[in-house]
Amino acid sequence: MNRLSESRISHLAHLILDGLKKDNLVSFTNEGRALAETKQAVHEFFQRDDHIDSAVRQKILSLSRHVPPGSREWDILYRKYLEEELRKQRR
Repeated sequence: MNRLSESRISHLAHLILDGLKKDNLVSFTNEGRALAETKQAVHEFFQRDDHIDSAVRQKILSLSRHVPPGSREWDILYRKYLEEELRKQRR
C-alpha cells in the first residue's frame, strides 16, 4: 500500500534535488541518475513507513480486547507500538 503516486514521488524528488542545488549543497555530474536515485529513496522511505504502520495496526488488532480506532486508548497504543517498531528498525 503506497500512499503516494509515482507523480507525487517524482514531485518530491524534484523538490529535494532543487533544494540541494539551490543551497549549493551538492552538484550533480548526472542529474538524471540523481533524480532516479532520489525517487527510489523517497519510494523506499514511504514503503518502509507503510510497513511500520501496518505492523502497528496489526498489533492493536491482535489484542484480546477490542480497542476502537480513534479512541484515546487506540491513539496511545498506536504511539507506543510505533515507537517500538521504530526502535526495532534502528537496530
